[in-house]
Formats: sequence, structure tokens, C-alpha cells
Amino acid sequence: MTLSRFIPAIILFIISLVLLCLPGSTIPKYPWLALIHADKWVHICMFFMLCFLFARPFRVSSLDISQRNKWFLFIMLSGIAYGTAMEFVQKYWIPNRSFELGDIAADTAGCFFAYLASRRWFTTVD
Repeated sequence: MTLSRFIPAIILFIISLVLLCLPGSTIPKYPWLALIHADKWVHICMFFMLCFLFARPFRVSSLDISQRNKWFLFIMLSGIAYGTAMEFVQKYWIPNRSFELGDIAADTAGCFFAYLASRRWFTTVD
């Protein structure tokens, strides 16, 4: 397992960092998006993909299933910590952004679904 296998995850991490640090005034406001909770779906999808891409290189790893599962758990918990930390960054340092528990819940859901998917798809023995 080489560092190059993590490049897609690192790129998505950088993109998510930029998106989460955008000032609130740059984010378009459409009332119908609020009705369908689009913001929360974006958080779920972004954090699912982030954790999933960090777990993906383990599918070709020489680690046994229990070691992989520990890494998947670590990735999930790291994703949750990152999402929570970014809410504090938005609250204190990003203009027109706020702290939302709903965003943390959505980030957590995305990380958890990625954890489940990783356990299912990346622990099979060939």
C-alpha cells in the first residue's frame, strides 16, 4: 500500500477544506434547497466519500481483517473529529458561517455509512 493510493482522498480533503471555509456570503441561497435539506445531504455525501476514499487503499493491503477494521474505525472517528472541528472553525473564523449540530450529525452519518461500506467491501478475502 503506497501513499499514491491516498491521492484521491487527499484531493477531496483539500476540496472539502476549501468548501467548508467559504464565507457564508459566497454560498447561494435558494429557499427550495432548504426545504429538501440539501446542505445536510451535501455533508453526508462529502464525508462519506472522504472516509470511503481514505479506506479504499486498504482493499489491497496485506493487513488482516481485524487490522483493517481498526483502521476503518480510526478513519471514521477522524472524519467525525474533522467535521466537528470545522464547525468550530466556521463559528469563530469564517464570516457569515455558524456552528450547526445538524451539520455534525450529517458529517457523522456520512462517516458511519462509509465505515459500514468499507467493512463490507474492503475486508473480503480473495
